[in-house]
Amino acid sequence: MISTWSEWKRYPRAGRGENLEAPISPGIYEVRIAGTGALYSFGAVDNLAQALALLPVGSKSWFGRRDTSHVPDLEYRTCATSTKADAKAAAERMIGRRETYMSGAA
Repeated sequence: MISTWSEWKRYPRAGRGENLEAPISPGIYEVRIAGTGALYSFGAVDNLAQALALLPVGSKSWFGRRDTSHVPDLEYRTCATSTKADAKAAAERMIGRRETYMSGAA
């Protein structure tokens, strides 16, 4: 069973005390660069909240801290599913539709 996509939400920046709002369930997530709409990350996962929280954002400095000056302004949305298998099937359909669209647009 697949639900609908959530609204786009701003991805929290480190050090600002902002929180992620995502289900603790299987599903699909999509992260894009807010200014351009370019895809940053996409995946079908067992736990949406955990996957988004562990998403590598920015680069690490030599001292092990994240360099926040190069972090793009990101936004994310989620689509919860009943199982990871449902999430993977839905993601594959979406990728297939995107590839079909891009080959027709070229």
